[in-house]
Amino acid sequence: MRTQPSETARFTDHLWDRTKELRGAIDELEFLRRLGDGTLPLEVFRTYVEQDSLYLAGYSKTLSLLAAKSPDPETARFWAQSAGSAVAVETALHQDLLTGGRIPERTDEPEHSTACLAYVSYLIATAATESYAVGAAAALPCFWIYAEVGRDLAATASEVLAADPEHPYAQWVSTYGAAEFQESAATARSLVDAAAATAGAKDLSAMETAFVIATRYELMFWDTALHPQPWPAG
Repeated sequence: MRTQPSETARFTDHLWDRTKELRGAIDELEFLRRLGDGTLPLEVFRTYVEQDSLYLAGYSKTLSLLAAKSPDPETARFWAQSAGSAVAVETALHQDLLTGGRIPERTDEPEHSTACLAYVSYLIATAATESYAVGAAAALPCFWIYAEVGRDLAATASEVLAADPEHPYAQWVSTYGAAEFQESAATARSLVDAAAATAGAKDLSAMETAFVIATRYELMFWDTALHPQPWPAG
């Protein structure tokens, strides 16, 4: 049975505990280990960057929808600024990595992987059709889990750079732990707590479900970069 937040506990603490097993599986992913230690094959890294760029384009739409539904101007400003940041990062990914000559180039246009398309479609649909609170809960894992994973990746990548300053992507990975992103993740978490504080039982239950589903997609998105699940032919 789903629990309601107490007066002292944060609702997001409950969400974090609820996804403990999924987060443990994320921490154990071969893809993340090899991304951090610099042993990920360059063609796999390229695939990840391409998919991340496609994901960010969809995620920015999710954040824009949350801005439009926000309960107050300050909340709307955060989601809108985050949407703009996602677009800026997408542009930087293309310019600095996909066309910079450091990783193999592809001649055709990339298409969404099965996990990427499912994830962004779920986020956009949830933000568009569910309440603001549920949409915010669905968007939170991308902020929060990415921030947690990013700290470890950045530390490992720094060690790689110390041994090989010319490593083709370790410098980019080392930016994962940037203070600005950590602060954004903390703000997103606070906004979900604020939404939960005024939500009814039905929305609280839906918020938990949305957070769990998005966390599952976080796991699948990263894993399929190294272990792809191809679309059916045709």
